[in-house]
Amino acid sequence: MYTLKPRQTQHSRTGSAASLLARLSLLLSLTLLGAAPAAAQSSSGSAPHPWLASAPRLAQQTHFTNLQDGAKIETPFLVTFGLTGMGIAPITKPQGKTGHHHLLINRDLPLDFNQPLPFNEQYIHFGKGQMETVLTLKPGDYTLRLVLADHRHVPNFVYSKPLKITVTKFNEGIKPDSLSQPGISLRVAGSGDKSNEAREGSPVQVLFHASKLNVSHQALQEPGTGHFRLSIAPEGGGKTEVLNFPGGETEAWLKPPKGKYQLKLDFVDNVQAGKVLFSAAAQGLQVVGR
Repeated sequence: MYTLKPRQTQHSRTGSAASLLARLSLLLSLTLLGAAPAAAQSSSGSAPHPWLASAPRLAQQTHFTNLQDGAKIETPFLVTFGLTGMGIAPITKPQGKTGHHHLLINRDLPLDFNQPLPFNEQYIHFGKGQMETVLTLKPGDYTLRLVLADHRHVPNFVYSKPLKITVTKFNEGIKPDSLSQPGISLRVAGSGDKSNEAREGSPVQVLFHASKLNVSHQALQEPGTGHFRLSIAPEGGGKTEVLNFPGGETEAWLKPPKGKYQLKLDFVDNVQAGKVLFSAAAQGLQVVGR
């Protein structure tokens, strides 16, 4: 839960420099780091599943999954985080191709990406592997941004676009802790005319979310954390494809053949192999012809 005063309008050379550096940093990250394809595995081995695709333009970025630029909200408000092209891990020790979320409130990107992010009310750290938080901002205008950083809190060139919101009301009677319960959810962001419809040959984005749970790369063997597992069952019978996401990934880009499917998401314990901690309600997906 985080409370902050509304943003004061400022225009400075520092902000312009930060914006320029952000663009340069993005180009550098795409050149040096590249964007690894989804690291999910089939249930039968370590090879990537053939139904998995890379994100468009090999993107590596954070994003808000339930807020849009220009949104007008009332607080307390549960805001949820997404991550493309990398995985989540807590700050216990180094783990490649992972990081943890940071919420920046009324702050530009840092000028020096080699220095740890500060700890204060404008730089909120989620070092346990969390995917959400509750905003308790007072009425006013704010700029939000997500930045991913490593176990030392050093940014790794993965961040979101700035998002401007307006808080219209603060509801004193709502308890922030009441806005979510432990569990997981699944959402299909379709490429067709319907949210759960995709076109054959075009990757469809499937978003995973964990509420009041901590996500981690399985290799860290961190107690109290888990990773996602997605089952894809053809309607009318056929082999169920099982995709594991041990790298702390919180989304998948799928390219299954034409047909109707049921998607089922599980949250699996990272220490006790195969132990399912939570399951989400199944979602349908229809892949139609080109």
